[in-house]
Amino acid sequence: MIIRFAILPLFLALNLSMCKKQESVSPSSQQASASSPTPAGVSTPVAAASPKITKPVVDQTAQVIIFCYHRLVDKIRYPGTEITPAAFEAQMKELKDRGITVIPMQDLLAWKRGEKNIPPRCAVVSFDDGWKSQYEVAWPIMKKYGYPFTMFIYTEGVRGGSLGGGEAITWEQLADMRDNGVDIEGHTATHQDLREGHNIMIANPGGKRTRTKLTGPQYEEWMQNEVVGSKQLLEQRLGIKVNCFAVPFGNYNEHVKDIARKSGYEAMFTVYGQPITFTSPLDSIGRYAIEANKPKVFEDAVKMIGTSTGGAAAVAEVGAKDLSTQPADGETVRTALPLIKANLSAIGQIEPGSMQMRVSGLGVVPASYDPKSGTVSYQVTQKLHEKSCSVIISAKSQGKKVEAHWTFGIEEGAAGAATSPIATPKK
Repeated sequence: MIIRFAILPLFLALNLSMCKKQESVSPSSQQASASSPTPAGVSTPVAAASPKITKPVVDQTAQVIIFCYHRLVDKIRYPGTEITPAAFEAQMKELKDRGITVIPMQDLLAWKRGEKNIPPRCAVVSFDDGWKSQYEVAWPIMKKYGYPFTMFIYTEGVRGGSLGGGEAITWEQLADMRDNGVDIEGHTATHQDLREGHNIMIANPGGKRTRTKLTGPQYEEWMQNEVVGSKQLLEQRLGIKVNCFAVPFGNYNEHVKDIARKSGYEAMFTVYGQPITFTSPLDSIGRYAIEANKPKVFEDAVKMIGTSTGGAAAVAEVGAKDLSTQPADGETVRTALPLIKANLSAIGQIEPGSMQMRVSGLGVVPASYDPKSGTVSYQVTQKLHEKSCSVIISAKSQGKKVEAHWTFGIEEGAAGAATSPIATPKK
């Protein structure tokens, strides 16, 4: 018995010593194994140089049309924002019959980021404002066809808000939609023209509203609530991430886009319909607004991609940062006649005559390419009139087509536009 008790402490001490030794040796041994030289006589395989492809291969020939709906009612009173349930369902059926795939908004953005493929011809369906008919009427129809969709919500228009009357959607209904996979995104707080100096409606204590024009610090404070505050409220009330922003009435300028970008919105949407391509700017994505008094809008939108076959050879995209572009991606320049440059060394050996540069508003330009330095450049000689410019460079390397694209801004005064109507409560 005495021997047993004498051996037990010795055994425990030895075990503890071994544990400490393992703890102290383990990290260093891992470092040693990672940095230890290769034994003599053993050759280390060397990876062959390859182009710095930063994104997976995606089909850049796909096209997407985005629809924007508002209220669904049996009796049309406001044809500019309403459509009957029967007409809406007929349109959803037509998308299916024409072989146009309805995809989630987030799939569109993932494709634009070069992260995933989408079918050659797609549509995205969105609903603006937050009317209860979108929950009670539109959602069941979307379920019937198995279509995903996006809700763009202005927060004061939700039931209980200063503009949310009896026809407004509730926070509980939005939570129900969220729980069933519906994408919910931002549409400001009070749904008004966001450009500085335009008439807006201000809610005063006691419920009284007054029209005014805000400028300077007052305008900037109001904008923070409209663009940032509404986004934060949606995220907090629903526990979601909001990365899309639909600008009210389609009215915006560079300052509005800048605030939206800094607020964390990945994409900004208007109501100026156009087919969306891989190189369409993310800060002004056009949607087709479907209205009862303009029945041809839907048909024209469908025809825009109805003849597209897609399916062309996929293109590998090279990140603009790897090309040391000038101007840099996202940079704003002070001239409408910039020098555009990029270093194509990261792509690898360029096949002679395969390099091509396209500039938005100009098309293919006569860029010069120096194979020794790998630099391609073009001095713009015709003034660029848009506030943003996209550049696309394509070439063949090792038998494969590679492409790079980036967008830079041009510092110019914003153009004026007509005043838009003020949002009214949902009665």
